[in-house]
Amino acid sequence: VEWDLDANAAAAKLPPLVAQKTSYDYDKTANFSGFKTYALKEGTPVGQKLIDDRIVAAIDAALAAKGFTKSESNPDVFVVYHVAFDKQKDISTFSSGYGGGYGAYGWGYGGGWGGGTTSTQVRDILVGTLVIDVADAKNKAMVWRGMGVKEVDTQAKPEKRDKSITNAVNKIFKNYPPKQKK
Repeated sequence: VEWDLDANAAAAKLPPLVAQKTSYDYDKTANFSGFKTYALKEGTPVGQKLIDDRIVAAIDAALAAKGFTKSESNPDVFVVYHVAFDKQKDISTFSSGYGGGYGAYGWGYGGGWGGGTTSTQVRDILVGTLVIDVADAKNKAMVWRGMGVKEVDTQAKPEKRDKSITNAVNKIFKNYPPKQKK
């Protein structure tokens, strides 16, 4: 077996790609087909105007794609978003070398030559959670909640932030309206 240690070592330095995880919940008695208009209400914004503007624009675009019209006066639903950040530890271990050798029962893994190195990298990663709530304006009750959790790239360029936020919002709204069992 030939090892290209340079390529493996380079790959070990790349941050792992973290897919966005989404979930949702909803009121099974809500009449989602009756909701056509919406208004945004203040939730828990990021507190950075440029980021909050991107989130609002992505929510507006996602709801427009689902046939909603924005209406500040007398909306069917209120849409509220909340953002939270959490630091987590990412621990990556990488081994270069060969773990096979001649053991007590013939050729196999577990004993023998252990040439190579193992390195462990610990880094702080920022994980963002975006929660989008949809509340029935007339009944003043939440009818749907979507949530997305993803590692945040704090070094991202503005274009990448736009795309990342838009993708996150679209993925959250993928399950709206929920497919209700008859």
